[in-house]
Amino acid sequence: MLLVASIFTVGKDIFGPMPGLFGPFVFLLLFVLSAAIVGSLIFGKPAFLFLDGQKKEALTMFLYTILWLFIVTFCTLAVVAILRP
Repeated sequence: MLLVASIFTVGKDIFGPMPGLFGPFVFLLLFVLSAAIVGSLIFGKPAFLFLDGQKKEALTMFLYTILWLFIVTFCTLAVVAILRP
C-alpha cells in the first residue's frame, strides 16, 4: 500500500502530466490492482480455511487481520496528527 501511495503522490513528477483520459485510467487501474492484491491477502487464507471446514479458525484469522489493520490505521493517523505543523 505504501508503494501505491508513493506512486499516487509523486506520479506526476515521475511520469509527467497525462493528457486526456489516460491519467484517470491509469489511476483507476492502479487503484483496482492494489485493492485486488490487498483483498486477496485479507480474504484469501480465511476463505481457504472456511472452505476446508475450519470455520472458527477462518473467522479468528479474519478478525485478527481486521483488528491489525485498524491498529495500523489508528497509529498512522495518530502520528500524522502529532507531526502536523
